[in-house]
Amino acid sequence: VQLQASGGGLVQSGGSLRLSCVVSGLTFYGHVMGWFRQAPGKEREFVAAITRSGDNTEYGDSVKGRFTISRDNAKNAVYLQMNMLKPEDTAAYYCAADQGYRLKTRAYQYDYWGQGTLVTVSS
Repeated sequence: VQLQASGGGLVQSGGSLRLSCVVSGLTFYGHVMGWFRQAPGKEREFVAAITRSGDNTEYGDSVKGRFTISRDNAKNAVYLQMNMLKPEDTAAYYCAADQGYRLKTRAYQYDYWGQGTLVTVSS
């Protein structure tokens, strides 16, 4: 199983980035997908999750109204559109897959993880 995240980089405060995560080795449409992030010295934080069909989403309080999660089951990919970025959004961002049906917000509830992509927001 591989989850390949990409799209991170350096952006100024107020800017936008779109992260992608391409999945192989599992039945993509059979998994809930999530995004988490981890800043240096901090615990891994829930960012967003999306159901198998993409008809329902959930967001962490710190990103609501700024970030949007989506998926394309035909491409085995999940995306995270990040707008109005702030310096406090700086972190390594990880995509994760869960075999369950419900949206999950805890890292330990996910079965598979990608390697992370680094997002740096300058002030």
